[in-house]
Amino acid sequence: MRNRKSVSGKNLHVGCGDARLEGWINVDVTPYPAVDVVQDVTQALPFSDCPYIFAEHFVEHLSLDDAGRFLGLCRKALAVDGVLRLTTPNLDWVWSTHYHPTAWDSERQAVDDCVRLNRSFYGWGHKFLYNWQALELVLHAAGFARVVRCGRGASAHPSLRDLERHETYPDEPALPHVLVAEASGVAPEAERPRLDSFGEYRRDTTMPFHQLQYAALSAVRLLRRALLRRPGE
Repeated sequence: MRNRKSVSGKNLHVGCGDARLEGWINVDVTPYPAVDVVQDVTQALPFSDCPYIFAEHFVEHLSLDDAGRFLGLCRKALAVDGVLRLTTPNLDWVWSTHYHPTAWDSERQAVDDCVRLNRSFYGWGHKFLYNWQALELVLHAAGFARVVRCGRGASAHPSLRDLERHETYPDEPALPHVLVAEASGVAPEAERPRLDSFGEYRRDTTMPFHQLQYAALSAVRLLRRALLRRPGE
């Protein structure tokens, strides 16, 4: 089923890569052998009345804006009582385990921590890492009324238990290496939070803004030089 016709009433495994979930529709932008439907889910999600959507280690590979669009499309594709389950790296765990500025005994340790932290952000195609508060906020902004924090493999919904297959890392006490969120319900438009906290981030990570900024600065410098130039120079 590698077409994009709308499908109703099916469970979706989004960003599946080559890890197939039997009994689910496995969706990815790349046509791996395990994929049932090839689809860019940041642009469209041609499904409706889905009981469950599951995305493991996927949302961190999207830009913040793409993630917002994807989550909004998930809310529209789910049934009214449907549930979205997300698993994504925990920024708090990454910071706690990868960066130790008060414990460095040498310049080499400082450099190693610098590299490890940057690898967590930019390795494996990562584009944005979340702490729990940010993940909860973007889910509510996408239209979900309820967001529940779960343990890896644990869920109040039998169909969502023991789905995670991604490589695991040692958890810190009371600090898991992944965030697992289950989002459900439909929030009224008026109750959905604005993402004002992300405004400067969006501005400063959008290339057209920087191109315009640098062009404006260059124009100001050239104009200043022209105005300060003495007659006859």
